[in-house]
Amino acid sequence: MAEADQRETFVAVQKNGDGDLTRFKTSSGRVLEYEQALQEVQNGRIAGANAFKGRDGETYIRGDADGDPSNNLDNLPSFE
Repeated sequence: MAEADQRETFVAVQKNGDGDLTRFKTSSGRVLEYEQALQEVQNGRIAGANAFKGRDGETYIRGDADGDPSNNLDNLPSFE
């Protein structure tokens, strides 16, 4: 039997005035700036998210496509 996935997930986000994601709160309560969160995703420490290269050549975070819009990063609750 496989061990349960011990990786964190994103549970809440902060956005700037343009609606862009700027900070992430993890399931363990850590708050990560965008660049920190991107590194965590790229290092495989966050479940349910992946990094992709945009048309502008920059790397971004997005939620894994699972057909459930409720867990899209844009739809996560905000936090203070």
